[in-house]
Amino acid sequence: MFAVIKTGGKQYKVAADDLLRVEKLDAEAGSTVTFDEVLMVGNDTDTTVGAPTVEGASVVAEVVDQGRNRKVIIFKKRRRQNSRRRNGHRQAFTLVKVTDILTGGAKPAKKAAPKAAAPKAEVKEDAPAADAGADDLKKLDGAGPAAVKKLNEAGITTFAQIAAMSADDIARVEEETGLKGKFERGNWVEQAKELAGN
Repeated sequence: MFAVIKTGGKQYKVAADDLLRVEKLDAEAGSTVTFDEVLMVGNDTDTTVGAPTVEGASVVAEVVDQGRNRKVIIFKKRRRQNSRRRNGHRQAFTLVKVTDILTGGAKPAKKAAPKAAAPKAEVKEDAPAADAGADDLKKLDGAGPAAVKKLNEAGITTFAQIAAMSADDIARVEEETGLKGKFERGNWVEQAKELAGN
């Protein structure tokens, strides 16, 4: 079954389990959103076209993530006037996963209460064990809290790990974490070797 929905001034053809990137919605990741502006609903045998929308039809989706697109550069220049302007823009978007296409005024099924309490407790118990052998990576030049967090997410927690990295390893980690050029600019490998020796 498929549907055509309208949101953010655009139209999208969707089916169950589709991942869809739409204009930013005011919803948190993990919450459920309902698109009521359904322009068309159909399956293999029958198609219903709305006038302008299909009455009683809706599309239910779960918010997966809130993010921003790649930067677009806006550059304006007036020749021979010594006038130029350069701006960047990153358009916000919401990534949703279509869970259900409803017709005939049907209501979305209520989700069971999430069992969030138990996993959080487990994470807290495991956290000290993970941090027990970790080094303070903030000692590296240019390594702020955000950079350290990205390195930890990539599995790098000690100076010895950084000191043992090859050029290929550095390129891979920079690609994964978005820390382009940080290793070279801060001379992190040499610093890590010194700090690991201490």
